[in-house]
Amino acid sequence: MTPGHAPTHLLLSRDAAGKHADAIARAFGARPHVLVFPDDPAAVRADIAFVSREVTGLSTKHDLKPDTKRFYDALRAAPALRWVHIHSAGADRPIYVELADKGVAITTSSGGNARVVAQTAVLGLLSLARHWPLLAAAQRRREWASLYGSGLPRDIGGQTAVVVGWGPVGQEISRLLQALGLKVVVVRRGSQPAGDDLPTLTYPQLHDVLPRADWLVLACPLSDETRHLVGAREFALLPSHAGLVNVARGEVIDEPAMIAALREGRLAGAYLDVFAHEPLSADSPLWDMPNVIVTPHSAGMSDGNEGQVARIFLDNLQRWLLNEFQGDTKS
Repeated sequence: MTPGHAPTHLLLSRDAAGKHADAIARAFGARPHVLVFPDDPAAVRADIAFVSREVTGLSTKHDLKPDTKRFYDALRAAPALRWVHIHSAGADRPIYVELADKGVAITTSSGGNARVVAQTAVLGLLSLARHWPLLAAAQRRREWASLYGSGLPRDIGGQTAVVVGWGPVGQEISRLLQALGLKVVVVRRGSQPAGDDLPTLTYPQLHDVLPRADWLVLACPLSDETRHLVGAREFALLPSHAGLVNVARGEVIDEPAMIAALREGRLAGAYLDVFAHEPLSADSPLWDMPNVIVTPHSAGMSDGNEGQVARIFLDNLQRWLLNEFQGDTKS
């Protein structure tokens, strides 16, 4: 593209424009460009778009707030839209699937918050391992409830964690768990080994390792292969002392089957950051289960994530402008 060509129209939020307009201008250089917003009539001319974190705001993929819906409607209404960069690591929201089906390239911010998600996943695992829900409940009751009386926690050193998914999050979780003395088995889409000291299986082989798993940690993308990857059969194969950590997507688990396993003592506990429907319904039994820790899809949130996402977007923008962008669904 040269200065004599029609300008590229970039759809983004006003907040993102206020923070990143100068960096965007540097990326474009002499190439003409116009920043447009969802409430701008020129939004229909958008060629590319940047979906930053505040666009999603408090929306979930099941429950859209008005500002989020307005942005999504602008994406749908732009016939020339060719590329959208999103703040999340996953591209499974219906709007992104819809755009991809129309031929729009979607890039994610995979890796941008991998350390924070991994730290949160390990926090959940350690909290369950150390019986933290019991201790927290005792604190609320102002009760001196020693673990000597309620049952001593098992030492995690030497335990086996099955980590499902080998993207940036799965890799960081594995590194942290190994540092804590756990043995890690990797389950991933492809068959290539995750490392010399890491036994590696594919999704269809998950059943082979579940009987010896102390922890099942889900960090995989949602796809046709992983939807309901873990259901009644898988919970039946896990030892009753096993714990579950899910920082992937809620739909990776058959939620009713998980609830049944927790209620019946066939699953010792679960840390859950994601759910089949979000927000989690107030009448879900998961809220009150003593062996469950629930967080509101917040494992990856930190004050540094916005800058990481912006850097990934700007790097992709430069590639796109140099005609090096190939339309991958990963950054």
